[in-house]
Amino acid sequence: MTDKSDKGKWYVAHTYSGHENKVKANIEKLVENRGMQDVIFEVRVPIEEYIETKNGKKKVKERKMFPGYVMVKMIMTDESWYLVRNTRGVTGFVGPGSKPVPLTSEEVKSLGVQEVLPQIDIAIGDVIKIKTGYLENFIGTVESVNAEKRKLKAFVSMFGRETLVELDHDQIEKI
Repeated sequence: MTDKSDKGKWYVAHTYSGHENKVKANIEKLVENRGMQDVIFEVRVPIEEYIETKNGKKKVKERKMFPGYVMVKMIMTDESWYLVRNTRGVTGFVGPGSKPVPLTSEEVKSLGVQEVLPQIDIAIGDVIKIKTGYLENFIGTVESVNAEKRKLKAFVSMFGRETLVELDHDQIEKI
């Protein structure tokens, strides 16, 4: 049985600038209230992290990648079009006239709308080397892997004893 959300395509709705998160919440609430989860699957406001340096201190901040736009994964029907188009704060869909045009799979990937994560090639018992952080160059043995959160736990030998530490997948390399 195929998942219905696989049939859904990503569409771009234009919103008032600064109202993206409110529009996202409004669409999600309307979908839930009207029981339209089988045609409107996901609403996203793509954000990116950046580093801001202020007074010599680095701080990780977030900003909207496309101010004034909300991405909606849905099956386009008259009812789903009407719901999104008439949500408070939405000024229309991206596309000629009133006909929304779905994003191509290449656009979805390049815009970072749907994150495609590379597979984690790490298993319990693998020996790893830590590449960054305060444990840089330490060697450890993988105890558990959480692929969804992209984290793993490993035993690292510190001060003559094994210590369990949690690491991000991009902090380590397999030996």
